[in-house]
Amino acid sequence: MMKILRTGLFLALALLISACSSTGPRRVSEPAASIQQLTVDANGGWQVRLRLQNYSSIAMRFDSVDVAVTAGGASAGQLQASPALSIAPESADVIDITLRPSAEARLQVADALASGRGLTYTLNGNLVATPDKGKVRTFRISRDSALSPTPGLPGVLR
Repeated sequence: MMKILRTGLFLALALLISACSSTGPRRVSEPAASIQQLTVDANGGWQVRLRLQNYSSIAMRFDSVDVAVTAGGASAGQLQASPALSIAPESADVIDITLRPSAEARLQVADALASGRGLTYTLNGNLVATPDKGKVRTFRISRDSALSPTPGLPGVLR
């Protein structure tokens, strides 16, 4: 009888340990995009460091980015890229995209840099991403945020 009880307790303990080691459900959440840094070059063009955030519990490959940028209320243009970048679960990475902004947006950024004040921006568009072992999906991106001049780095907003 003791041997049966011991075997039963051992099996129950093994079952409990294996239940604790499960990874949980595969959750695909809406990713996000934001401007991490905007650098103005000598010709007035912008080098935009775009942060891609994967909030999913699984890795995702970011296949393409196509978002409209508004800076200080002025339409700046489209950020478009095909990074084919895999981002680990609940992590982020950045891509650099060159943009030739509109004259009005260029003036908004120049004014913010010259006066040392912040600048609001908006991103609207799509991210195409593929969850690990999943199908390609298109996610709608809409973000309102702000950038500030970076002390000691002329022409840089973060």
